[in-house]
Amino acid sequence: MTNSKIQLFTFWRSQATYRVRIALQLKGIDFEPHVINLLKGDQYSEKYQKLNPGAMVPTLIDGDKPPLVQSLAILEYLEETRPSPSILPSGAENRAHARALGQVVAMDAHTLVIPRIRGYLEKELGLDEPTRIKWIRHWTETASTALEGILAGDPRTGDFCVGDTPTIADICLVPHFVSTIMLFKNDLSQWPTAQRIFDNCMKLDVFAENHPLRQPDAA
Repeated sequence: MTNSKIQLFTFWRSQATYRVRIALQLKGIDFEPHVINLLKGDQYSEKYQKLNPGAMVPTLIDGDKPPLVQSLAILEYLEETRPSPSILPSGAENRAHARALGQVVAMDAHTLVIPRIRGYLEKELGLDEPTRIKWIRHWTETASTALEGILAGDPRTGDFCVGDTPTIADICLVPHFVSTIMLFKNDLSQWPTAQRIFDNCMKLDVFAENHPLRQPDAA
């Protein structure tokens, strides 16, 4: 285990950095935040692109180690280097299940609705705002419905996605639904199992305190 200082390049509206902030706090890891304002184009600065050529957030730097990118990879890194408390359940099958639940929203939905995708739909394909919103709603709701189906039909579902302790699955679920609520004012009752888990998570300070609207750079 290392005690090196963590630096996190973050933005309040980013689902991906929300995931990492939750994991850092769950593990009791102090970090120094650096705001990358995606709306102002900070991610395209020469200085930042040396850290993250993909021009995205988050980027995490652990002491003098090379920068780490991609939120799910960062979560796995934190688990491997600071394994206690764990964000994965015990047992290989349960760990795979938790990862899969997280990927339903973090990969199947979020990657299709991030700002650079929406910008491409607008500037390159000429799609108007109602059509772009339809695109976003389709993929977020498709993932939410898939997530509900898995959670409702699995005996491992407890107070949280896998049992009664938050895992990587909950770390991904909460930002997904927070974004859904912020964008569409969606009633989560159409996904009752996922809503119950979301509500349980939001009762915990680690999820509530890292909410996008509670970040210092929130607009």
